[in-house]
Amino acid sequence: MWDDLSAAIEQFLNTTTMYRVVLYYLAFLLIAGFGLSMFGVLAFTPVALVVSTILLLFTCWTINTITAYIFGGPQNVESVFITAFILALIITPPEASHYATALPMLFWAGTIAMASKFIFSIGKKHLFNPAAFAVATTAIVLNFTASWWVGNPWMLPFVLVGVLILRKIHRWDLGTAFFTAAFLTIVASGVLQNASPLDMLPRILLETPIFFFTFVMITEPLTTPPTRPLRIAYGVLVGVLFAPAMHIGSLYSTPELALLAGNLFSYAVSPKQKLILKLKERIPIAGSVYDFVFESPQPLRFAPGQYMEWTLGHYHPDNRGIRRYFTIASSPADREVRLGVKFYQSPSSFKKALGALYPGDEIIASHVAGDFTLPKDAGQKLAFIAGGIGVTPFRSMIKHLIDRNERRNIVLLYSNRSPADIAYKDIFDQAQEKLGIETVYVVNAIDPKSVPAWCKTGMINAQMIAEEVPDYRERTFYISGPQVMVDAFRSTLRAMGLKKRQIKTDFFPGLA
Repeated sequence: MWDDLSAAIEQFLNTTTMYRVVLYYLAFLLIAGFGLSMFGVLAFTPVALVVSTILLLFTCWTINTITAYIFGGPQNVESVFITAFILALIITPPEASHYATALPMLFWAGTIAMASKFIFSIGKKHLFNPAAFAVATTAIVLNFTASWWVGNPWMLPFVLVGVLILRKIHRWDLGTAFFTAAFLTIVASGVLQNASPLDMLPRILLETPIFFFTFVMITEPLTTPPTRPLRIAYGVLVGVLFAPAMHIGSLYSTPELALLAGNLFSYAVSPKQKLILKLKERIPIAGSVYDFVFESPQPLRFAPGQYMEWTLGHYHPDNRGIRRYFTIASSPADREVRLGVKFYQSPSSFKKALGALYPGDEIIASHVAGDFTLPKDAGQKLAFIAGGIGVTPFRSMIKHLIDRNERRNIVLLYSNRSPADIAYKDIFDQAQEKLGIETVYVVNAIDPKSVPAWCKTGMINAQMIAEEVPDYRERTFYISGPQVMVDAFRSTLRAMGLKKRQIKTDFFPGLA
């Protein structure tokens, strides 16, 4: 039974975008809250929760539609539901006797949350977490505070399911940094007031929203720094300020104020671009792989190997929504922004919409992020292992080196099902001729006679790695491709004696 459940969870995570995982999780918490309220263990009735949620949904939807029209932004349905559900989970639902004062406050919370995404934005990138900004503003201006009722002992078993979000997006570093900093700061402040750490433990874990914050609030991609060291610093900062004893004069910290302070830090250290790109052309490059070349109104600042969030509104989006993360295939020196995409037999609604774009049609690209980049030490020996369209970040890196005429000791092992599936061969051949960067093309073709002389047949394994990269123990390996492939090569390299620090893997939210 547990194997079946684990397989079902893995399938769900692999076929659902991060945003949809978060959305379903929040809906799950609201359903759990509704059920618990029926037994009278929460501080509100089921009717109160339903009324509160419906009002917040209506308000967020309406204000998002209006502001998107005024400011010319896309209408992200997922974002509307996520923000409304978060507000419903952190603002105590009012009973009928308090509707006269509470319902207008809920309306203002929803209004401020959605409007802040457009009003408080720089370069069309919103600055603050919308829900946190809304409850902080209503508390200061209207004296209407959020209770964070989701941080309730009865809700804890359901909240802990949110660990799947960290598993989905591989942000264990961020979640751990925040949780550890918040926990230790609360304990330290309690000890200074002569409280027992053992007595504080149940209160921290059962009566604060620390887990909900770890899984949902701290992980919002657009207000999170782009690289691992900065993410850890961001998590620590928010965690320290999360402790209620932290204050400046008479202003005491709250969870929402802690997150807003972290948002400011994130903005200060993150790229500030959100671009509306126009399609210039679509180029078939291999099998079912196409390069989408976009014209940018301004130069895009990124490091080769990084990715962006791409938003493409379309009718009837499927379970994967209207936002997707793709690695940038172009070099920073290129005037256009290039996106390499593989189309499968049953493409998602997003890819169908992408494939239907005509020259001049627009797509939104934002949030440059990722640590899968070239080391600063140009003398460091490298080996790249790519599977299929996972070669995209290596195309960006190698094209960048060609543009700079920069020699580096690199060997690329590039695996595909057939020679027809090999992408960017012109770039890699050019790099071998000009810079001495060697590419080993490997195909899994059934008929060896159909394989050209410049390809090797079979699978990339420990034996092939040792043969093609005899000094592999001296190199840092970069692996990019399907997650199953990445995990398999990580294990292979570890078994070959490489240290963990010698292996870098490509991952970004929404990879599945």
